[in-house]
Amino acid sequence: MALFSRRHRLPEPARRALDLRGDAILASAPLDDGRWAVTTRRALHVVGDGGAVRTPWADVDRGSLDDQTRTLTVHWVSGARTELVLATDDHAWDLVQSFRERVQQSVVHVEHVTVPGARTSVRVALRRDEHGDLFTQVIGDGTVDLTDPAAARVVADAEARVRAEAGLAT
Repeated sequence: MALFSRRHRLPEPARRALDLRGDAILASAPLDDGRWAVTTRRALHVVGDGGAVRTPWADVDRGSLDDQTRTLTVHWVSGARTELVLATDDHAWDLVQSFRERVQQSVVHVEHVTVPGARTSVRVALRRDEHGDLFTQVIGDGTVDLTDPAAARVVADAEARVRAEAGLAT
């Protein structure tokens, strides 16, 4: 039995637009606007008539799916969001499941820290880039003022702890 359903084959022009370079397609699903969303081992791709936009998994913070509207909201580590409306398709679940697995695979460890002046906690994550190398990433809600020495110290200390736990130099 195949791991993912192949009922909707990615059209050949969309496949040619992908920059796979040793990567492999895991799942694809048509979007309501005629584009395609494609998950690969290393990145999320959105393919349309103008070409493909490729984003490594380490740039994705998380995603959420609204079952009613079939909208996959991609939350980027930058704080931006992108809404991808999946076409009516029972097999779009393959894409959503693959999306979730790839984001989770890129996260090795996360520490939540309270930072002075921030509305919410900041996450210091140890992530795996598309080549398997580990790096740290600080994800906040935009209210953290890193010019404040106390806030910068809390974030730097958390980052040092996360790196030390993984055996990485600080």
